[in-house]
Amino acid sequence: MITRKLCLLGAFAAGKTSLVRRFIEGVFDERYITTLGVKIDTKLVETTQGAVKLIVWDIEGADPVDQTSELVTPRMETYLQGAHGILLVADGTRPQTLEVARVLHEWALHNAPRAAAVLLVNKSDLTEEWRVEEGALETWAPGLECFITSALTGDNVERAFSLLAGQMSAAT
Repeated sequence: MITRKLCLLGAFAAGKTSLVRRFIEGVFDERYITTLGVKIDTKLVETTQGAVKLIVWDIEGADPVDQTSELVTPRMETYLQGAHGILLVADGTRPQTLEVARVLHEWALHNAPRAAAVLLVNKSDLTEEWRVEEGALETWAPGLECFITSALTGDNVERAFSLLAGQMSAAT
């Protein structure tokens, strides 16, 4: 069995913690709880390359308070160290979170260039409030796997985490 560090990055309230709870515990909680710093969970995942113990780092949300604020904090740089994989999370009801995810992706590529990455656009269950056009995702990051997910229903959550676990286990 191998162990791999997986970091979730995205805007505040994009659903990172809810996605982790759905993946780790198989549950959804409608109460919103802001992650301060980082919350770490583990889960054993079977891949075609064998068992992978995922150490899942749910990192606090990133959002500039205003135009002059930094999106990435020094604390986030510390959390990303040693990451084998990155789940970028955006909120399908707030298209501006895709821009946050794009900036975080560029930053992560610079700071963890060997880490595999996947984009999750969350909250697909909120169909009346959905604001991200599918065409926007096709040009968002060519070559980056993208999943439309719902932490509420579980749609594509296991699939996205498992795909990334497989990519991380194949990397040396």
